[in-house]
Amino acid sequence: MPSTLAALLFLGLSLSQGTSTQKQSLSKPVIWAKPSFMIPEGKLAIIWCQGTHGAAEYQLHFEGGLSAFKRPKSPGMSNRVKFPIPSMTSQTAGQYRCFYRSGELWSEPSDPLDLVVTGLYDTPTLSVQPRPEVISGEKVTFRCRLETATSTFFLLKEGRSSRPQRRYGNIQAEFPMGPVSTAHRGTYRCFGSYNTHAWSFPSEPVKLLVKGDAGDTTFAPTEHTSSDHWDSYMLTTETRFQEDPVLWDHNAQNLLRIGLVFLVLVALVWLPVEDWLHRKKSQERASRASSQECRRFRAQSPGETTERCSGHR
Repeated sequence: MPSTLAALLFLGLSLSQGTSTQKQSLSKPVIWAKPSFMIPEGKLAIIWCQGTHGAAEYQLHFEGGLSAFKRPKSPGMSNRVKFPIPSMTSQTAGQYRCFYRSGELWSEPSDPLDLVVTGLYDTPTLSVQPRPEVISGEKVTFRCRLETATSTFFLLKEGRSSRPQRRYGNIQAEFPMGPVSTAHRGTYRCFGSYNTHAWSFPSEPVKLLVKGDAGDTTFAPTEHTSSDHWDSYMLTTETRFQEDPVLWDHNAQNLLRIGLVFLVLVALVWLPVEDWLHRKKSQERASRASSQECRRFRAQSPGETTERCSGHR
């Protein structure tokens, strides 16, 4: 029994030590921008960093250097903080990463967030060839042109999962697409870029209308955009709100510890009971064996029965 109990205690301590070692590495934080990764010049941008509920401090790094740090107002109650940029400029546009600290440990850096300022310089023109109304299976080419010399052009389809396409050119760039399907329906705009994070004003919108099949005569687009209004909220990268992985890890560790404590308690209760049952069974077997011996003795020596078996009655 003592050896079994010691083995259980050793197992519990080993597992607890294992979970403690796993806690030495923190999960990577998540970073995103609101209202979008593209912010018009002079407008407010907010960078969010999500870590863990146990985080004591967050740091925001810009182009590889420390830009700002913040401590949660209510540690343990929230797993994210925000870093506002009151007025977006070409100086605040660039690549951001964030970190967080829990106890004495610092997390890995987040994935990079490329924050872009728009509304600089001129406005490009966007067209689509051969025409904006096509049949599924055809190919089209978007052409973005900016009279002011530039080096890079971006084409975006409006929508919350839009990803910019990039092409290079001095005054003009082409974006071939196809064979198209109804999934390509939508409103497109383009930008000229003087560097990776400083873009021009957006072009006027161009709607691509795709007829699904021979029986479908409708060219209606799936999205609606006013030609004189640019809604930056419609052009966003996928915002990744994730469950707090470190919190889940802590919960798993707590459940493991509770399970180990329960097993030890069960062992502490069951082992003495098992030992008592074992001794009781041994005594019963010894008593039965002694009774059987008395019966044999009576049969063999009737005259000595009272004296030899009196202790077994």
